[in-house]
Order: sequence, then C-alpha cells, then structure tokens
Amino acid sequence: MKVAGFAGFSGSGKTTLVEQLIGALRLRGQRVSVIKHAHHRFDIDHPGKDTWRHREAGAFEVLAASPRRVVIMRELTERVEHDVHLLLAELHPDVDWVLVEGFKESNLPKIEVWRETSGVPVRYPGDAGVVAIATDSPQALPEAALRPVLDLNRADDVAAWLLDNAERFEYRRCDRDTCPP
Repeated sequence: MKVAGFAGFSGSGKTTLVEQLIGALRLRGQRVSVIKHAHHRFDIDHPGKDTWRHREAGAFEVLAASPRRVVIMRELTERVEHDVHLLLAELHPDVDWVLVEGFKESNLPKIEVWRETSGVPVRYPGDAGVVAIATDSPQALPEAALRPVLDLNRADDVAAWLLDNAERFEYRRCDRDTCPP
C-alpha cells in the first residue's frame, strides 16, 4: 500500500484535488482509500435512522453493514488528536493507495497544496516531509521549491507523478522519531 498525504490550509484545494485523484487513479486500475482529517464536529448519520438512534442511546461504537457498504462510528467523550498510523491500521489492507487529507503534522510523505490567493504561508521550507508542491501559481512560490512543482489544476498529471514515484509512498509504519523525511 502506498500512502500520500495532502497538506495545506483550508481553502487551498485539497479536497478537490483528492476527489479528482481518486478518479484519475481508478482509471489507471488503482484501488484507493481516503483518510480525511476534520477540524469540526461532523456527522454522517441522520436523526431518526437506526444507527443514529443507537448512537444517541449511548453506544460507544455502531457498525452498520450491508452487502455494499460497511461503516463504523465511534463516539469519543474527550477531544482526541488521532495518530494517522493508527487510522491507517483500521483500513482494509488490500488497496493500492491511501490518500490522506490533512494531518499536516504527520511524518507521511506529503504533497503541499498551495494557492497564492489564499494569502497563507507555504509549509515546504520547514517541512522535510513535503515531497512535492501542487499549486496554481508556481511563479509566486516565495522560495525555491527544490522538489517537484505540480499543476494543481491538472489532477491527471498529479496522478501520473504519484504512479511514477510510487516507491516514495510505499507505506511502512513508523513514529515521529523513526520515519525518514
């Protein structure tokens, strides 16, 4: 399994790029999973549904399974910043790629997603885990990238680059101190 992180500030285009990469990689015969970091309270269930009712009744975990889908929800009583490696261990191992959106502080190899119009600083000068930059304004990068610069608006090219560099993204579990950049 290969794991590629996508880091950038809100509004940079991470979700759009990841969405387009899923399709581009699938067209190339790849099986893709996604882990998404959410900053706010969110819900994938709806009031009145059985799973919602079980969760509201106090269940710690609710697993719903059908012939076409499996979902597990856990209710946490305290705020927890999740370890991306533990989340990766939760996924089905028979995938080619896991695209990780967010988790910008992780030690995964990451593609930084940056737009000049966002007005936010770049991460790559201080983050050795950034292996490429996807941007719509390469001329505006404030420092020499010293790594590939990809066109944020050409997801097909980003997918090709990922596949051409797949060995860089081969996953091996490590912690913050043992992962090479």
